[in-house]
Amino acid sequence: MDKGLARYLINEINLMATEEIKIMEVCGTHTQMISKLGLRSLLAPKIKLLSGPGCPVCVTDERYIDRAIEIIKKYDVTIATFGDMIRVGGMEGSLLEAKGKGRDVRIIYSPLDLIKMAEENRDRNIVFLGIGFETTAPVIALTIKTAAERGIENLFCLTAIKLMPPILDYILKQPSHNVGGLICPGHVATIKGSDYFRFIGVDYCIPAAVCGFEASDILIGIHYLVKQIRQNKKAAFKNLYRRYVRSQGNPIANQLIEDVFKVSCGVWRGIGRVESSILDLNEKYARFDAKQVFAVEEKSIKSTSCECKDILLGNRTPKECKLFAQLCNPVKPYGPCMISSEGACAIAYRYREEI
Repeated sequence: MDKGLARYLINEINLMATEEIKIMEVCGTHTQMISKLGLRSLLAPKIKLLSGPGCPVCVTDERYIDRAIEIIKKYDVTIATFGDMIRVGGMEGSLLEAKGKGRDVRIIYSPLDLIKMAEENRDRNIVFLGIGFETTAPVIALTIKTAAERGIENLFCLTAIKLMPPILDYILKQPSHNVGGLICPGHVATIKGSDYFRFIGVDYCIPAAVCGFEASDILIGIHYLVKQIRQNKKAAFKNLYRRYVRSQGNPIANQLIEDVFKVSCGVWRGIGRVESSILDLNEKYARFDAKQVFAVEEKSIKSTSCECKDILLGNRTPKECKLFAQLCNPVKPYGPCMISSEGACAIAYRYREEI
């Protein structure tokens, strides 16, 4: 990092901060880097950085977890999942608890590992918990296509792939939202392109920028947004991550998504139903859809006193939740935002000197 550039940007940002400005960083990796670098402590108090719904584990609905647990109980299958998901609780417990009771729950690091797992265990059904955002959708799509081409019949996917624009629409349509500018997720933009986020300025007159993840990337993004807000350029938009992000994204990755998935209405944890906000397997690959193959009863959701919803929507900071660092901590997480390494509460707890 160029320390001279960082000092200059911080000084310029602070000079422009004559009134309160709230900027939301949507991506969990941005949240993590902002806290790791201690940027909040370097910026003027009037610059408020809000975390958004960019952690895939945090926004996975309780009923999704319960469905996975019911499937493994009723059908005696193998559940394959990314590591963070194993500790997330539904209404009926967590996959870690199911594993402790002798259920076959395995952690994988890449969806493509499932091909080898399925081929080596032809006599056992494997259900993969396919969560994520547009970033993980291409490799999940490639895994499903590869399974189809190889004639694998014992691999299924329980999808929960979320889409960014619909949830940003949801947030910005709320009369009470207080977002003055948006740092758009660089990872998603590498797949979908910077133009994927242009609607923010066009539809909502809120300046936005696609940013990378280095200190200089984030500070340049904040500087750009604060400057546009101060100059009242409300529809401003800029791709500040051009070394990796094209305007139209990655055509090969997007073709994979289009070939395998369809857009559906989805449920976001603590938020509820959001129209056209998830990817489901399309009709061509329906035979791999665990929801269709393994029928289970859907559980109802009980209300909790956790503030994860307001934290995901940028209405509260982790420290404003009455459970934070008391009843809820990484050892005994009460809500999903404390479980994932990209969850706002887990990040705030890890770097508590900032909050």
